[in-house]
Amino acid sequence: MGITATFRATKRVPILQVAKASVATIAAWLVAGWLIPGPLPVFAAIAALLVVQPSVNQSLGKAIERSIGVIIGVLVATGVSLLFGQNTWIILLAIVVAMLVAWALKMTPGTSNQVAISAMLVLALGASSPEYSLDRVLETLIGAAIGIIVNALIVPPVAITPARGELALLGGELAASVDRLADALEHPQSPAQRESLMIQARLLRPMRDAADAAIATGEESLTLNPRRSAHRDELVALRELLGQLSPIVTQVIGMTRAYADHYDDALHDEPTVRAIAEQLRRVAHDVRLAVRVAEPEPEPMTSETPALTSALVVTPPTSGHWILVGSLMEDLRRIRDELGA
Repeated sequence: MGITATFRATKRVPILQVAKASVATIAAWLVAGWLIPGPLPVFAAIAALLVVQPSVNQSLGKAIERSIGVIIGVLVATGVSLLFGQNTWIILLAIVVAMLVAWALKMTPGTSNQVAISAMLVLALGASSPEYSLDRVLETLIGAAIGIIVNALIVPPVAITPARGELALLGGELAASVDRLADALEHPQSPAQRESLMIQARLLRPMRDAADAAIATGEESLTLNPRRSAHRDELVALRELLGQLSPIVTQVIGMTRAYADHYDDALHDEPTVRAIAEQLRRVAHDVRLAVRVAEPEPEPMTSETPALTSALVVTPPTSGHWILVGSLMEDLRRIRDELGA
């Protein structure tokens, strides 16, 4: 399993991505071959293939990386060839020089590799005259441009659905964690149950991070995308919702931790604790209500009115419980502020 994970992804690349890469590669080969007669347009085909990325913005970045790498690599190959001739060992020297130049210029690993590969290809294909080098640079620019155009014109991907799905999962699990804490406040809990409650609450953090990453990917997919105007407002709403839920995640984890640390078997007999449990169920309701913006077809709710409207009536707790009650009430206050109650 460890070996296959190094070259196999968890899911297939969309077939549309394969089709776009194929179209771009073929178009670059034909156009470059027509505009620049001579050797096979390998540089154009490679550039187009590499430039077609999941988003138009990524394609632009890859095109810049590819173009700069080829230009520097071609210059290095031409210079080394003019200085030392056409011997086979010159190819190895050019690779080393190209890598050192990239290192000196603080280039990224991808661009550095591109510099070395371009230098090697220029010399390995058997020509290094200034005219040949200029043609390879132009060929690369043609391939990169075609890759960007194809990626922009053929249904540019917009990563809205994954962002919506991750945020809906976070909202659903956050509401479920709040409900579980409310139940725990009303009934005695074994050590194993309290530990399970804490583990489930901690899982909210990676879910929040996954939602944040998915929204960031969605925002990136809209950059330079011709379809961005149709989806910009939805992503803004999803980002705002995540900003609303993130502090609540922190508060719920803290409340669960406080409950586990200060638990005793008489806790559920406290009238104030039961009142807090009722408030937590109202929180869960309001979280589900808020997260409906992330659900394309939300299920009907029994009430679409925010539930955090009634005041919490507090009676003095016993001396053994006042720390926990005070902690829970402060976290509840913060949650109410986030939900706009």
